[in-house]
Amino acid sequence: MFDTIILLTGPTEQAVLASVLRKANPRLTVLAAAALADIDALPPDVLARARLIGFVTAVVVPKRVLDALGYGAYNFHPGPPHYPGWLPAHFAIYDEASEFGATVHVMLERVDAGPIVGVERFSIAPRIGVAELEQLAYVETARLFWKFAPALAAGGEPLETLPVQWGGRKSTRRMHAHMCELSPDISEAELQRRLDAFGAGHFGVKPTVTLHGRRFAYVGPEPEPKAGFAGLAVVEQPHLKRAG
Repeated sequence: MFDTIILLTGPTEQAVLASVLRKANPRLTVLAAAALADIDALPPDVLARARLIGFVTAVVVPKRVLDALGYGAYNFHPGPPHYPGWLPAHFAIYDEASEFGATVHVMLERVDAGPIVGVERFSIAPRIGVAELEQLAYVETARLFWKFAPALAAGGEPLETLPVQWGGRKSTRRMHAHMCELSPDISEAELQRRLDAFGAGHFGVKPTVTLHGRRFAYVGPEPEPKAGFAGLAVVEQPHLKRAG
């Protein structure tokens, strides 16, 4: 019998989202999970009575866990169906997209591939930054959670899906790292697009360029730019092993 939700999200969201679920179903048990190890620690009989909800999480839930859940799993993705995968806002900024949003979908073994349950979309203002776009997407993702929480908490029936398909390329960590590798002959326009989208150095990956065996990382614009790549700083000292 369905009586448990495993809430896979960060510590900041846990208390608020759990209260929303319990308000919809006071008898519901909500278990906090921040990593896959937290889910793996749960007994099989708990998983058999549970539904998993992921909210803005980078954790990839494997098939063995999905198969053990008695009432399925749903993910709240901070990006629209045409931006599946890793750091969708960054790639939307790079693409100079005009629209963004948020998606809730059934979890499958493949990331951002399950049937879509709900979508929110909004227009992107010109020259918007990554942080602002991520914030707007987060708000829309939360809006979807509030909308679907009563149904997710009330019973074990699966949510109705929409005739909406995933599209576009699925961004990955490898793609993100590749976009941060700058060629020495990169054009000024392409350099600006890369810095606008990936210059903040999320997850410790900064735009870098290799010149004469030394790697340089972007750290921000200089007050008085000099000739060459403004805002680059040496990230490898002479006594360290050089890249390449």
